[in-house]
Amino acid sequence: QVQLVESGGGLVQPGGSPRLSCAASGRIFSNYAMGWFRQAPGKEREFVAAISRSGGRTYYADSVKGRFTISRDNSKNTVYLQMNSLKPEDTAVYYCAADHLPTVLSRRPGEYEYWGQGTQVTVSS
Repeated sequence: QVQLVESGGGLVQPGGSPRLSCAASGRIFSNYAMGWFRQAPGKEREFVAAISRSGGRTYYADSVKGRFTISRDNSKNTVYLQMNSLKPEDTAVYYCAADHLPTVLSRRPGEYEYWGQGTQVTVSS
């Protein structure tokens, strides 16, 4: 079992640059690829970014490529999502997720076994 706790959300002005964090506990963090997903009201959960177990590979949705950066610190059991140039359409609940010993770095929510409770990010002036 892995417990994931997100933090860092809130109300942000357009163009803002918050950083989300996701702290993991319970198992060997480096055994898990990590992903960030988001869900806006009335919409399905969508992939945002993923990072391999070592942090050497990353994968982004086209909608955030060049604006968001995913990273991890395995010594702190934490994955981050640096968000830059935020837009109102980035408003959503952001979730981190863990994929145990993956064969590929996935954008599919069903591949991730563990999920955090989510943190709300609202982009508005």
